[in-house]
Amino acid sequence: MTVTVTAKKSGTLLPLDTFPPFGLSHLGRSLSPRQLRAYRNSRHAELLSSKRFHGDKTVSVPQRDFHKRHEGKLRVFFLDVNPLCYQGAQPSLPSFANWLSLFLCEVSLRNPVIAVLDGEDGNGYRRQLLPSYKAHRRKFIGHWQELPRSSIASVSSRELQITDVLHKCNVPVIKVNCFEADDVVASLTEQVLRRGHRVVIGSPDKDFKQLISEKVQMVMPMPELGRWSFYTLRHYIEQYNCDPSSDLSLRCIIGDEIDGVPGIQHVAPRFGRKTALKLLKKHGSLANLLGAAAVRTVGKQYVQDALTKHADYLWRNFEVLSLRRNAEVHLKEEWLLERDSCNDSTVLSSFMKC
Repeated sequence: MTVTVTAKKSGTLLPLDTFPPFGLSHLGRSLSPRQLRAYRNSRHAELLSSKRFHGDKTVSVPQRDFHKRHEGKLRVFFLDVNPLCYQGAQPSLPSFANWLSLFLCEVSLRNPVIAVLDGEDGNGYRRQLLPSYKAHRRKFIGHWQELPRSSIASVSSRELQITDVLHKCNVPVIKVNCFEADDVVASLTEQVLRRGHRVVIGSPDKDFKQLISEKVQMVMPMPELGRWSFYTLRHYIEQYNCDPSSDLSLRCIIGDEIDGVPGIQHVAPRFGRKTALKLLKKHGSLANLLGAAAVRTVGKQYVQDALTKHADYLWRNFEVLSLRRNAEVHLKEEWLLERDSCNDSTVLSSFMKC
């Protein structure tokens, strides 16, 4: 197990609307990419020069009401590093620098932040179950053993740059061998919740939606607007008209093409999303559905045949897509302390010029 830590040090719950777009709302969505970059850069300069990054409790950028709504209720922020290191499909350190600066400036503030990286052979467990799992993914950081030898040095250099800037911003960096970052976040989330705190997960990865609850929310990067947006239980229910507990079961049935997980339609072509949603609305979960199908008829003949003949197929998908909670990492008290942001201005300004 590898756990890299340099941490210091808090939390509140945001409202159910999305995060304010840094003044872009009055500009509309007609900005060209060049105009958006120029606006974003000027906003970064304003943020990095504010008192917020000089250890002063007074914030020169107007404080938003939602940071005061649940004072005393600690929120712990997790930052899923790997997917933020890309601009589109291309590896990009500047992209990570951009999202990190916005995250620390406008989202987490001085609340505790824990950054998480994929461990060595992180997806090995899932690859053994399903060789196609993330088989097409290119590597920017992590999974060195899967790279050509010529690429290892550059990947190592990028990872060192990223961990170095996070450490200088007093953010602990966690990396557990044989576990993906998603599994480490899921494991630590359970530990945070057991202590009575709340969790915010910073990531574009939809896999984390299975963790959403009243006390767990996501904050997702929105490249088209150059900002982070909060995603909560209410957002999920409004979007999918079901509870997040059904999300994993639905993906097990219909598959996940992005992660290379085939759905049941590959073996039962007539079995689609509408059928899956209807069945899950009635039975609640994949386990309940397969249990019912084993003892009685739960739908039309093609549905019944698919669920009884391909139950192992669906359980394999469940094993691949469900987040593991057994990563060998233990929450430390110092990770829950208020983050010292006194270095942010210097460190982030320098990093964004890379």
